[in-house]
Amino acid sequence: MGEHHPAGSPEEARALAERVASAMYTRDRASQALGMHIVRIGAGHAELSMRVRADMLNGHLTCHGGFIFSLADSAFAFACNSYNLVTVASGCTIEFVAPARENDLLVAVAQERSVSGRTGVYDIEVTNQDGAAIAFFRGKSYRIKGHVIDGADKAA
Repeated sequence: MGEHHPAGSPEEARALAERVASAMYTRDRASQALGMHIVRIGAGHAELSMRVRADMLNGHLTCHGGFIFSLADSAFAFACNSYNLVTVASGCTIEFVAPARENDLLVAVAQERSVSGRTGVYDIEVTNQDGAAIAFFRGKSYRIKGHVIDGADKAA
């Protein structure tokens, strides 16, 4: 495990990740405005959902790739900040493998792959309600100074 992983039980790590996610989501007007919801959070892991709305469709009547990217990027953000250490993206790539359509329920699952020092690598898979792959996203993170929520590491 990387140096930023909290000491303590898996339950304590999950509880911290949930508190951090709640605080972040409250301030995350972009994810809220796009209708994203947190499905599941854990240490180095996040799962978010988003329903494709009519105003998210492009000229081909499929979901604009920018919205799919945004969902994956938000899942990435919640996963890499789950240890309560402020972490930002240093780079991201995405591969679109199938279209998403109006009313599809997209789910982005982010999983930590590697953390070393201040940098990390996260893979995010976006699927639809049928479990079909829509996109694969890889995010590279960089930890900066500060905590997402103050005093959370000391909270019971």
